[in-house]
Amino acid sequence: MVRGFLIYKNITQNKMKQTINFYSFRDAFEKLGRGNNFTYDGLRALFKYLEEFEECIGEEIELDVIALCCEYIEYDNIEEFWCDYDQEDYPDEESIMDATNYYAFGDKGQFIIQAF
Repeated sequence: MVRGFLIYKNITQNKMKQTINFYSFRDAFEKLGRGNNFTYDGLRALFKYLEEFEECIGEEIELDVIALCCEYIEYDNIEEFWCDYDQEDYPDEESIMDATNYYAFGDKGQFIIQAF
């Protein structure tokens, strides 16, 4: 008599990817209670930055909302940035760009940086 058996594959080793648009990206922040971490325009800018980053490195990145909220900060202007970082060390946008990833957006001087 031959008995049948099942082979179980470790599901955690296999990953399924989902391509998302901006609205799904925004919804992911809302679902985790992080909808206020970025303005609508800031979140759109972060999405665009991450898309450009993926193209630049040639790899897809995993959406981790909590990590993004910890790793990126939105500022309305350089004066707001100076509340967190020393103005003498970072007197202008160029000095900020030398220290970290910097992504400007909007027409009022808004930008997002990778926290450092």
